[in-house]
Amino acid sequence: MKTHKKRIGIYGGTFNPIHVGHLQIASTMIERAIVDEVWLMISPLNPFKQGADDILPDDDRLRLATKALAGNERIKASDYEFHLPIPSYTWNTLQHLSNDYDDCEFVLVIGADNWTSFHLWKNYQDIIAGYEIVVYPRSGEEIDAATLPQGVTLIDMPLIDVSSTDIRERIARRRSIRRLVPSTIIDDCIRLYRRKCKP
Repeated sequence: MKTHKKRIGIYGGTFNPIHVGHLQIASTMIERAIVDEVWLMISPLNPFKQGADDILPDDDRLRLATKALAGNERIKASDYEFHLPIPSYTWNTLQHLSNDYDDCEFVLVIGADNWTSFHLWKNYQDIIAGYEIVVYPRSGEEIDAATLPQGVTLIDMPLIDVSSTDIRERIARRRSIRRLVPSTIIDDCIRLYRRKCKP
């Protein structure tokens, strides 16, 4: 008898910091029954962001995300990549996940901006061949769903007009970040990023 594998959405990023847009994307994936859970895969080092000086330490970003998700059993902050070789490439992460959780089926969740540059990703053809990919819309990125390869789906959902960059800039300029991050982490974000970011 074939057992149903739990479908896990892998949504990677620096989450610097996590914000309401991230949660809306993850929630939409679950509400539409695309996946059973979403794991926010917090990256210790994005290969495209090496040298950035405004990224909080790994543990701080993990703590913020974990606190923001408290009580949500289907969206989880994961430090899985913290224990993999650096830099962390999505292909390596997916391969390790498939080996460690053979009772799960993994679905990659990425933004339209990432899909536009997907051909630059390490082993991108292997990812397309081996894993389902769901692409969410991003402002300024037009994607024709008819041109997507098999196994890649464009999800129809409102554009998210929130960015971690804007939140960091607002904190540096002592502007409000209410409604941009979960209320439970507003004070923590201000404390941590005001120390890190300069106007």
